[in-house]
Amino acid sequence: MTLTTLPPTIGVADFDALHDDLPRWRGVIEALAAEHGRQPVRQMAESTVLVALLGRDKVIKLYPPFLRDHFAFEQAALAHLGGRLQVPTPELLASGERDGWPFLVMTQLAGEPLTAVWPTLDEGQKCKLLESLGSLAAQVHTLPLGDLRTLAQPWESFIQAQRQRCVQRQTRTGLPAHLLARLDTFLQGDLPTGPDVILTGEHTPMNLLAHGGRLAGMFDFGDGLVGPAAYDWLGPLCFLTAGHADRCQAFFSGYGVQPDAAARQSLLRLLLLHRYSNLPAQIAMPQWQQAGSFEELAALIWP
Repeated sequence: MTLTTLPPTIGVADFDALHDDLPRWRGVIEALAAEHGRQPVRQMAESTVLVALLGRDKVIKLYPPFLRDHFAFEQAALAHLGGRLQVPTPELLASGERDGWPFLVMTQLAGEPLTAVWPTLDEGQKCKLLESLGSLAAQVHTLPLGDLRTLAQPWESFIQAQRQRCVQRQTRTGLPAHLLARLDTFLQGDLPTGPDVILTGEHTPMNLLAHGGRLAGMFDFGDGLVGPAAYDWLGPLCFLTAGHADRCQAFFSGYGVQPDAAARQSLLRLLLLHRYSNLPAQIAMPQWQQAGSFEELAALIWP
């Protein structure tokens, strides 16, 4: 049944069911689209909140009430990052609430999803793009924090919460049993440190656009944080460079760092504690599950 109004309260499981039932929320998003003067409406099933494209130039993002903090961070990040990076980010056009659900209206960026472009590139093009991506991440991390510091969950409390649910999450997502047995011991080691920077939570191919083999845009900042820079390295290092020494080197060269073996093990600990940690879905290389230890795994995926 198509909704004409949104429930004022909703749990995670019910929201996930609503999100996946596109016809059910189409009426709500069409009503919002009409208020902002754009048709046709194309709903996006790949997003984590309710997202629709309005014609060719606007996007609506509608957040469930329990993700109001994501709405607030993204709203601030769009204003904070706009016009300050080497690639475009969406321009914030409007914000508001619908039945207690906050929403943003922003510009739609030009370019093709990097997920579609990446397989068409040769190895040299991939390394060149990764160098640019490293440079982009470094550019974000040089920006002042502004109001984003007050809108982000404190880093230490975030990491503490992730530690508490790590074993359960890694069990549910299919970490191999021989690695699960070593998880608690491995997580006692050091994590990456450094000054607090803006963490977009992105730099993954799902949230980057490309054109002509070059980066053309970056979007989606709702799950951003403030903390050590290495957290933002994990997207490209898993989805785009895993198992490829030249690709790893290209990204790190663009960023301006060269982590040693110990640093890469700390990166793996951070990956295990990531908000969306799911190694079978994130490590884009075959047979990584055969690594006998986490130390061996870190060397395998980031040679």
